[in-house]
Amino acid sequence: MNDIKLTAIVFGASGLTGRFVVEHLINDIDYGEVRLFVRKELMINNTKIKQIVFDTDKLESFSNELTGDHLFCCLGTTIKKAGSKNNFYRIDHDMVERVAKIASHNKVKSFVVISSIGANRNSHNFYLKTKGQMEESIRTFHFNNLTIIRPSMLLGIRPEYRFGEEIVKKIFSLANPLMIGSLKKYRGIHASTVAKAMISLAKKSVGYKIIESDQLDNLLIEN
Repeated sequence: MNDIKLTAIVFGASGLTGRFVVEHLINDIDYGEVRLFVRKELMINNTKIKQIVFDTDKLESFSNELTGDHLFCCLGTTIKKAGSKNNFYRIDHDMVERVAKIASHNKVKSFVVISSIGANRNSHNFYLKTKGQMEESIRTFHFNNLTIIRPSMLLGIRPEYRFGEEIVKKIFSLANPLMIGSLKKYRGIHASTVAKAMISLAKKSVGYKIIESDQLDNLLIEN
């Protein structure tokens, strides 16, 4: 790329995929500044990093800081961690929608967001329905590049331990070689792979795209 460095914005930097996005952005020479919107400051010491500690209820008051070239939205929680379905919806749908609205208004070029495999606004599963509605909501905003990533089970070590999830991860790791053909997109995928693909897509994609889990590895191979 040219000598003009890109500015990245990251929401959800403390999560599993968000941490890898930040790590890869720090090591990517195309980016000169990485703005992290966080609820509390993270233990990261790098000259590229600018941390913006904000109140989620007052996001709009930080809109002047939400500027840059590429925004990586890794926001997401669980109903158990959120405490209720309503709180889960506020984070995984409403918060993502609010971020996208401000970013679009501020003319951020690329908006890359993590959804979920099976996301569907008409699903009977609350989690998948929420993700599907989120996807539909952010499509109403304008970006040069809007990319939705639908990963399967994310592999990697989370900052917080989730016993049930760790068991599922082990099952997925063992079952991955058996998932071929139409089942391939359900293979577990490492969060680092998702993060690398998100950055690649932010740089090179134009228009609106939904990328399924099994396409992410191929994207990295092609690049």
